[in-house]
Amino acid sequence: MRDQSLSAVELHDSGDDRGSSFSVPAELFAGGFPVADMHIATIEPGAVRGNHFHATRRELLVVMAADRWSLHWDEGAGTPVQQRSFNGPGAVLVTVPIGMSHAIRNDGAVAMRMLGLTDGPYDADNPDAYARTVVPVQTP
Repeated sequence: MRDQSLSAVELHDSGDDRGSSFSVPAELFAGGFPVADMHIATIEPGAVRGNHFHATRRELLVVMAADRWSLHWDEGAGTPVQQRSFNGPGAVLVTVPIGMSHAIRNDGAVAMRMLGLTDGPYDADNPDAYARTVVPVQTP
């Protein structure tokens, strides 16, 4: 995780009749990504999670979706927003370096799941999540 760019890599499904199974490449952990915090979230259709950056923590996101979704990010304050769309069932590993605002929007019709791992502990008094919008949030 020494690379300072955001990446999104589609993971291989090695599941069977019981369901899908995706592995995060071992080199991410062997290469120095100490997991200090983990969170699991769902993202409802039309909802956005993120629109923030971290000043001190790197993040790995594993996004599992059955429908359409999109990833939005910048490379720091004042840089252009970038976007990548995904369609269909699968899982994607997103690596988020320090300082890059990021957001995931569920563009599909069913809820999706996300697992987040960071290399620093979460502190409710100092969450290290600073707002910087990279995708507008639609209000009903």
